[in-house]
Amino acid sequence: MQVPDFQAIFDNLPSAHMVLDRDLKFVAANNAYERATLRSRDELIGRNIFEQFPNEGEGGKRLAASFNRVLETGKPDTLAYIPYDIPRPESQGGGFETRYWTASHAPVLDEEGAVAFIIQNTVDVTDIVRLREAASLPFSVRSGASELIEHAREVEQAHRELLAESDDFRRLFQQAPGFCAILSGPEHVFTFTNDAYLKLVGRRDIIGMPVREALPEIEGQGFLELLDEVHTQGRERGATGAPVLLQRDFGLELEQRYVDFSYAPIRDREGKVTGVFVQGMDRTEATLAEKRQALLLAELNHRVKNTLATVQSIASQTLRAARDMPSARRDFEGRIMALSRAHNLLSERQWSDAGIRTLVENALSAYGPGRYDTNGHDIRLSPKAAIAVAMVLHELATNAAKYGALSGDKGKVRVA
Repeated sequence: MQVPDFQAIFDNLPSAHMVLDRDLKFVAANNAYERATLRSRDELIGRNIFEQFPNEGEGGKRLAASFNRVLETGKPDTLAYIPYDIPRPESQGGGFETRYWTASHAPVLDEEGAVAFIIQNTVDVTDIVRLREAASLPFSVRSGASELIEHAREVEQAHRELLAESDDFRRLFQQAPGFCAILSGPEHVFTFTNDAYLKLVGRRDIIGMPVREALPEIEGQGFLELLDEVHTQGRERGATGAPVLLQRDFGLELEQRYVDFSYAPIRDREGKVTGVFVQGMDRTEATLAEKRQALLLAELNHRVKNTLATVQSIASQTLRAARDMPSARRDFEGRIMALSRAHNLLSERQWSDAGIRTLVENALSAYGPGRYDTNGHDIRLSPKAAIAVAMVLHELATNAAKYGALSGDKGKVRVA
């Protein structure tokens, strides 16, 4: 299969793209960016963006703030209708030209998850802004502007292309695996939710509704207070593995879910917070798995301690009663093997219980099926009791093998 030439794709993208490193120095720019800024790549690469395009005004401050948000949070950031002066080349008279831009900034992360580069996608919307300004002029001024009308058609076509790109991005958000939503105004009215968000909250019809009405069950769980704080203070808030009770279908009980989430402020051209962007992941299954794992580890630690205590007791008892070291070794190994067999039986039952008949047969099976009989109910024993009974049965079987019915060729043991 032929591998695409991504450098060629980048160079020929129809909209302006460039890449900055952490010091905000150019490392790449495509052809559309060169045309939009009237700068060649040779003039840009290796130089700081604010050295090439200085701006001490509001536009420069908003652009720098957007870069900082991406570097600090590792998340994309968007600026709409930002005024920014572009230096004109000397061949065009020099000086500066005020133009308007829409810019999207996306992080590129390194292997450790830190922001290594920032990709900027820039759209020059100056013509749209000027068209709006021209539309407010008196008719006498506009009547002879046939060139403006023709230009307006070109701008309208460009606007349609921008809308098409916007629809593509909307579909990407709609199908994203993580949940996201857009809330507007101080009441946090839903204006957009993607499929993952609707799956989380139960496929409710919530567009156009304030959060407090759309999700009444989250009242008192702290989420509404965080949304208010983001809207009033303009600071991003979030949490990892946060528990939330949701009614995922009408008439059902509240369901415990666990989510990673962040609330980020949405700002207008003047920097005023107009809404909140919600994004995150439903981590319920992973969180429950982690809790189960922690419980299993705690149970394992408990069993290991009990087993070590049992082994210590077996060793102490064996050495205390031993006639000599060879007999002590044989007795100790036999008792450890009996303990091991009991553990195997319990493992097969997920350490729930063990039948006493199985324990008896396990202790006597080495002597052959014709050397013992069993009868009675197969009582179920707890793990602790099963280990104790298994050790007792081992001692009885050993005594029978040394001194009792199993010491000869024809003896038989009966267990009731």
